[in-house]
Amino acid sequence: MSRPHLPYHPLTRTGRVLWCMALAAFSAVLMLFWSSAHADDSEALRAESPYFAVNSSEPGTDRLPLKSTEVDVKIAGVIADVRVTQHYRNEGQRPIEARYVFPGSTQAAVYAMTVKLGDRVLTARIKEKEAARIEYQAAKREGKTTALLEQRRPNVFEMNVANILPGDDVAVELRYTELLRPTDAQYGFVFPTVVGPRYNSPNAAASNGGAIGGAYLKQGVASNTTLTLRVTLDTPLAVKAIASPSHEVMVDGLGTTRAAVSLKPGDTPANNRDFILNYRLAGERIESGLVLYRGEDDGSENFFLAMVEPPKAVAPREINPRDYIFVVDISGSMHGYPLETAKVLLRNLIGSLRASDTFNVMLFSGSSRMLAPASVPATRANIEQAIRTINEMGGGGSTEIVPALKRVAALPKAEEVSRSVIFVTDGYVSVEAEVFRLIRQNLNQFNVFSFGIGTSVNRHLIEGMARAGQGEAFIVTKPDQAAAQAERLRRIIEAPVLTQVKASFEGLEAYDVEPLQLPDVLGGRPVVVFGKWRGAWGGQFVIEGRAADGPYRQVLTAQQDGKGPSALRQLWARQRIASLSDQEALEGGSSQKAAITELGLTYSLLTQYTSFIAVDQRVRNTNPAQTQAVDQPSPLPEGVSNLAIGAEVPSTPEPGAMAALLVVIGVVVAGVWPSRRRRKE
Repeated sequence: MSRPHLPYHPLTRTGRVLWCMALAAFSAVLMLFWSSAHADDSEALRAESPYFAVNSSEPGTDRLPLKSTEVDVKIAGVIADVRVTQHYRNEGQRPIEARYVFPGSTQAAVYAMTVKLGDRVLTARIKEKEAARIEYQAAKREGKTTALLEQRRPNVFEMNVANILPGDDVAVELRYTELLRPTDAQYGFVFPTVVGPRYNSPNAAASNGGAIGGAYLKQGVASNTTLTLRVTLDTPLAVKAIASPSHEVMVDGLGTTRAAVSLKPGDTPANNRDFILNYRLAGERIESGLVLYRGEDDGSENFFLAMVEPPKAVAPREINPRDYIFVVDISGSMHGYPLETAKVLLRNLIGSLRASDTFNVMLFSGSSRMLAPASVPATRANIEQAIRTINEMGGGGSTEIVPALKRVAALPKAEEVSRSVIFVTDGYVSVEAEVFRLIRQNLNQFNVFSFGIGTSVNRHLIEGMARAGQGEAFIVTKPDQAAAQAERLRRIIEAPVLTQVKASFEGLEAYDVEPLQLPDVLGGRPVVVFGKWRGAWGGQFVIEGRAADGPYRQVLTAQQDGKGPSALRQLWARQRIASLSDQEALEGGSSQKAAITELGLTYSLLTQYTSFIAVDQRVRNTNPAQTQAVDQPSPLPEGVSNLAIGAEVPSTPEPGAMAALLVVIGVVVAGVWPSRRRRKE
């Protein structure tokens, strides 16, 4: 039976115009509202972003006053003492104020700053942040050369140097110390050279410390600033192996207890990625020990440091059901090399899941989408579907990590399932405190393991997420490291090596111990405890817990042959400040401001509430009002494209926009095709 013929009335020209206008309005509504992540998109407001450096045509002003950075590192045992000297020289014809944002180690305890101006040496003082800022502005207005060092994040600092006269060479020297925490018996030292461009979300609360802005050179443009670096190692055992995966280096003294490393001169820039140095000691074990430091005077405080190598992991006989949520950053800063590295990592992670596991994948930038509405079994078909989805990823859009984290926290989970959330990102955001708070508030729902992808990732975010989520942090700088890091995560998740960990002392009165509560110990990392002590020299440190094969107990005896390093003072204070900062992030506001400020002033440490200020009391600039402020631009990190700071380059649209676009194309094709068909008929 033939179908009845329906009369067809083609649209007039006016009708077709109205149809196109209606279609355009429909597509706009779709792009705004029809998205699998509509709730997240609603929070994606216009963001403040850093920008490219703009070359000024103003004659007589030196726009690039930072000429060189010299780094001298002395490592004794597991403690590094670092001296960083930055030379600013005004080669213009007008007085300038130089402003420069630069990175530091996440574990750095910055304890001293001096300024050299010709033959004059100015020792900086530690002050409450606002008081230091007022003193700096007053000295600047009076025409005095002055320098101010502030902390923007635990690993991001800002230097301001005012009244640099034409021909001046100002050398600013920073001193900091940090503890090197070994992993799998390998020791590592990292010196970051550049701050990655941060996405400053408009939703960021004031408690996040404000935006991290700064001028950047365009992709492929090298900085005119030189970097020289030298590391010396004094170790209890001979250095068995030493290498840098980030830079070409020259090594002296390999096989001895004193080795030296320096950068090899080359044609490629050295200051657009983290400097990473890895080394192993003879014996293939982490050096455990209890180190005591006695204060110089009778009333001084005494400090200790204990480091204990955990037992080897033993595979458990029974493993509870496990669920994995992979959260992948596909924003603009991940475009290109970082995202390609992330794909390699994910293929290794997902490809190694067991059949009894379940998993899901979230892709996020300005919005987010899931591979499936709920976790799916790790069957071969689902794994291949996930890998196909990952292979189709492209980088583009903003980095709304907080809405993505909220969506993960809202995912339903059965009580008997152990869930791990694996974040893959470069961490180029400025909402660290809010991220840490969200993770802590959902600790009973999941553990967090964070992978930092790139040559200069935001280690403050990557390490902080893992610490807040009682997980582990991983840094992948090259695609060929992805397989090894994925395997390391698998070993860690399968078998925590020490649980119910407790530390105690015998024959020594210990107090102000950090951390207050010891977390479970994951594979390959030592237990590290700081604190103060009273009483007679000596005593024992006892670490107890439950290993996979039964109760565990290890005893360390204090070294009796000499004093430990005075750096234990700063390292203990740095650890306590980090704990208070974590607590403040959880509570919101500035609840720990007074305690952190007191620690900074007492131990002469740079914190979020204390700054270093140095002032030359001579008036050198007779017309300070005419001083030109200059923002020293930074190079983009190696492998990061112009897209990271909002450049207009082709990219993958947001998931919601892509879905709407596909629907519109489908409607157009459906509308046009019958008309063309009938004309042919």
